[in-house]
Amino acid sequence: MLKLKHLFSNIDLATMIVSNWEYDDLEPLQYWNISSNAIYPFKNKEEMYFLRFAPNDEKHKDNIEAELEFLLYLQNQGYSAIQPKTSKQGRLIEVVDTPWGQYYASVFNRVKGDCLGRVELTEKMITLWGKALGNLHLLSSGYNPTGGKRRSWEDHLEWIKNVLSEFPNQEKPLEEVQILETYFKNLPITNDNYGLIHYDFELDNVFFDKETKEITPIDFDDSMYHWYGMDLERAINSIKDELEPDKVEEAIKSFLEGYQSVKPLSEETLDQLHVFQRFGNLYGYTRVLRSINEKWENEPEWMVNLRGKLEGVLERRSEQFSMPLIK
Repeated sequence: MLKLKHLFSNIDLATMIVSNWEYDDLEPLQYWNISSNAIYPFKNKEEMYFLRFAPNDEKHKDNIEAELEFLLYLQNQGYSAIQPKTSKQGRLIEVVDTPWGQYYASVFNRVKGDCLGRVELTEKMITLWGKALGNLHLLSSGYNPTGGKRRSWEDHLEWIKNVLSEFPNQEKPLEEVQILETYFKNLPITNDNYGLIHYDFELDNVFFDKETKEITPIDFDDSMYHWYGMDLERAINSIKDELEPDKVEEAIKSFLEGYQSVKPLSEETLDQLHVFQRFGNLYGYTRVLRSINEKWENEPEWMVNLRGKLEGVLERRSEQFSMPLIK
């Protein structure tokens, strides 16, 4: 998540940045969304595209390049995933200097269909969702980037440690870093259980096209090298958050059946999901802590309300910190 100071809409900034791509209708820019990136829709030749950008103090250019290389690899392998669009200069990333600072920007095509969070989650739909993740992991296991590599779980734990060290009273989160680091360093790494994962393969980031019956994930911004079980845990966590309690067990069963229809899944991986959940909680906690750190006088109401909600997120995600890793 971006720092709160970056969550303000700025149509002038978006207009400056999007001018690096072909467009003929900027009216959709008003339907912006900002979270981990600023997202502004626009049109060109009746097609909808999404401008994504973030300040250079929030993102790393080489990490974005590695993300886009993976997306192109998936496309070449026939896997349906969101795709980047080149700029007027033929680049997938534009580094744009503006009066508000320097930004890294990319543009993506609009994915057909609706996100799974807005459709009826039938057993068949959930099975397709699980199958799509299994296929993604199969392709990841054969992926060898020609450019730089995405960050790994180890890089992220180091980042977490550095961020937490800047804040007072973070003894338990720092203990959690050590607990997870020790656990993961003793976890076997094989081509079957480890690779480049999506990390946010949840309902809102996966689309279904009724016409083609195709599942298409978006938002690979948090992809990292990790055990494939991390992706499974994030998806299952999404099921637990979004579905009625009496539907969760069957939904998880259908998801795992879909996954296993294309990629084997060991009992060992399933036994590790509670540890991956701890990683997700720690990573999310640290991002939120960093985001809400700065405060200003006379903050707008939406920011005050958002800060209050995020403080609640910190409390929930920290409940297990420093506790022994017992299933």
